[in-house]
Amino acid sequence: MIVITRFAVPEAETEDFLDQAAAAIAVLRRRDGLRSLDFARNLDEPDLWTITARWEDVGSYRRALSGIESRSVVVPLLSRAIDEPTAYEDPDLVGPNLARGSVPPL
Repeated sequence: MIVITRFAVPEAETEDFLDQAAAAIAVLRRRDGLRSLDFARNLDEPDLWTITARWEDVGSYRRALSGIESRSVVVPLLSRAIDEPTAYEDPDLVGPNLARGSVPPL
């Protein structure tokens, strides 16, 4: 499972953002199920940043966000993220997007 979280950070807030991101990344790197994590700045638009993480599964990611340390360090950073979907999975594992409780067509 891949989580791509993007941030739009005005230049005046960059230093604070970097401190907050470093702390959150340190917490996430200690979580079970993390396969890799990249932190990057956009080459063309320097106000855009991303944290891209690969997790063993969605459960690992959700558990990584629980607990006091994550709630006090990681979640505040994520509240600064661009409001868009962040979780991606192999299409073969996702299947059709159906309402909960519905039956897939044959």
